Amino acid sequence: MTTSEYLTIASPSQAVFREKMSKFISFASPVSTAEEAKAFISRIANEYHDARHVCWAYMLGAACTDFQSNDNGEPSGTAGKPILGQIRSAGLTNIAIAVVRYFGGIKLGTSGLIAAYREAARLAIEAAETVVMHEQAQITVTFAYIAMNEVMRTLKSSEAKILEQQFDNTCSITLTIRADRADELSARLSAIDSTSLE
Repeated sequence: MTTSEYLTIASPSQAVFREKMSKFISFASPVSTAEEAKAFISRIANEYHDARHVCWAYMLGAACTDFQSNDNGEPSGTAGKPILGQIRSAGLTNIAIAVVRYFGGIKLGTSGLIAAYREAARLAIEAAETVVMHEQAQITVTFAYIAMNEVMRTLKSSEAKILEQQFDNTCSITLTIRADRADELSARLSAIDSTSLE
C-alpha cells in the first residue's frame, strides 16, 4: 500500500460477546473526523444509557497518528486500550469502536476485562468488511467562463469528484481527489488560461 492508502471498514458492524454473565455489545463504524467519531460514540451511549459502561476508541488518518480511547469508569487501561489495540493489530484507521457492557454480577478482574474488551472489539472488526481507501485532497479551482469546457474536460479525465460548483462570469468548482494525484491535477488545471487554484 502507498502512504496515502489505508484500510478501514466499509460500513457499520456489530457483535455480541458474553463472559461470566456480563454481556458486551460492540459497535464499529467508519469515521473520517474526531467529531464524527464522538458523535457515533455518544449516539451509542444515549441508546444504551442503562448500561454500566460504554468504552471506546478511535483511530484517524492514513498515518494512524490521531487516536483516542476511554475506559468510561472501568479500571484504567482495561477497556479503551484493548479496543484501540485491536484497531491497531487489524491495521485499520478512520474507524471508531464502542463497546457497551452490561454487568452480570460476577467480577472479571483486570485481565478478564482486558480480554473481554479485546475480544468484543475483535468480533466487531471481524463482522465488518475491510476496504482499501485513499487519503483525499480538496482543491478549489476558479476560472473565467470561457475556460469552462477545458476545465470540465480536464476534470472528466481525472478521478476527481465535484463537491460544489458555481457558474457565473467567474466560475468556481470545489473537488476532491486522491491525495497522491492532487499535484498532477493541480498542474493540469493551472496550465489552463484564466484559472487559479486554492
